[in-house]
Amino acid sequence: MKLAIIGGSGALDLFGSKKKLAMTTPFGAPSDRPCEVEFGPHRGWFLARHGNPHRVAPHRVNYRANIHALKALGADSILAINAVGAINADIDTGELVIPDQIIDYTSGRAHTFSDGGSAPLRHIDFTWPYAGPLRQLLVQSAADAGVAARDGACHGVVQGPRLETAAEIRRLKADGCDLVGMTAMPEAALAREAGLDYASLCIVANPAAGVGEGAISEEDIRSVLARSMARVRKLVVKLVESLDPTDPRIT
Repeated sequence: MKLAIIGGSGALDLFGSKKKLAMTTPFGAPSDRPCEVEFGPHRGWFLARHGNPHRVAPHRVNYRANIHALKALGADSILAINAVGAINADIDTGELVIPDQIIDYTSGRAHTFSDGGSAPLRHIDFTWPYAGPLRQLLVQSAADAGVAARDGACHGVVQGPRLETAAEIRRLKADGCDLVGMTAMPEAALAREAGLDYASLCIVANPAAGVGEGAISEEDIRSVLARSMARVRKLVVKLVESLDPTDPRIT
């Protein structure tokens, strides 16, 4: 398994950075230059989804270029780190969640590589969007590392960058969503089109609109994410340790 990570720019600080690689793709430039990072004795790639510094809004992320770039660099598996709000009141702020389903509420995003005569038209099976071995490795690694991570949830993906209304959250809850975020689609579907195994590790940054008390503060969200990063790093390190330690390639 050759692992790459896509996350917010703050997640880059979790790993030892080796170098950045300037590159482009048939779909334009990725959000940022992919950064070679160290996972213990292994190396992989990290890509800052919103650029570094954090500046690209969720609906402006060049998801196709990001996925294409990581595949071109040799990745066959992608771990996405996503900040989300909790719709399910049983899910606590700061909790780590490994979703198993997704609902796409976004619009206007370039959501497929099959967009024009230059690429073959593909109808991917997306019944189980996180069906590959990486998700199961992530669940097992959380248990092995002693890091609490909820196994299973439905992630509703909205357009952003604004947060939702309470009525919108009630709609998502009625649809069966446990979490709400802005970045997992079309990223997950593009990874499936590209033949890459894709899993998501969600950090619950806040109760969704109308679920908690009072207004949602960006400062509070940043604080929760910062406090959660040590557990994220511990889990990722354990995940990498579960891979073949003798493989000198990108892992």
